[in-house]
Amino acid sequence: MVSGMWEVAYLPEAEDERAELPARDRVAVDNAVAKLEAMGPALPHPHSSNVEGWNDLRELRPQAGKSPWRPLYRQLGDPFVIAAIGPEAKKNRRGFDKACQRAIDRLAKLEENDGEQVTS
Repeated sequence: MVSGMWEVAYLPEAEDERAELPARDRVAVDNAVAKLEAMGPALPHPHSSNVEGWNDLRELRPQAGKSPWRPLYRQLGDPFVIAAIGPEAKKNRRGFDKACQRAIDRLAKLEENDGEQVTS
């Protein structure tokens, strides 16, 4: 942690998913990530919340939850790792659950590889 800033890193696949978002939504995601960098685990609801039913997975809620997208992340050691970006659960439950599964699978692979594929 450097001077009150927390490290937030994207897995490459999550970076690709971010790049596919419409520009307006990408800006909203970037703003939510900036809040996570500034506040870390103290980032309050409605900007961040636990993902119900998914072990130790959190979601950023861009635009205080009004964005249709959810970056899914976990803190691994010091950095927060964004593992996937999926649709908001109430609008697309299947898509959200698939994104959660992708995030869990990617994080498990990352932990097996000892954190080698993180980009910040």
